[in-house]
Amino acid sequence: VQLQASGGGLVETGGSLSLSCAASGRSERSTFMGWFRQGPGKEREFVAVISRSGATRYYADSVKGRFTISRDNGKNTVYLQMNTLKPEDTAVYYCAADGRLPTYYETASQYAYWGQGTQVTVSS
Repeated sequence: VQLQASGGGLVETGGSLSLSCAASGRSERSTFMGWFRQGPGKEREFVAVISRSGATRYYADSVKGRFTISRDNGKNTVYLQMNTLKPEDTAVYYCAADGRLPTYYETASQYAYWGQGTQVTVSS
């Protein structure tokens, strides 16, 4: 599975951005797709994950109510709509995928496939 992320950029506090991640390869290996982020000097942290059907979605507490994860299976693409952005959301955002939902889905090492990162910068 190859993952290609896009959509990062610079936005002011309170603004919105939408990220996309297109998957190619064997679809069963991207049944679950998610987003992580890594801020300056920080470890990579979980943001959100979604199942192929969309019935299962989990979010980090820090983004609940502000971020929405979705996917278009026809396009093999997962999206992250980010609203009410804060400076602490500044990070490189990575998409991840796996054929199953990891037991510890908030742990980056549990995911088999990763895309390149896309920078999101929120100015104060």
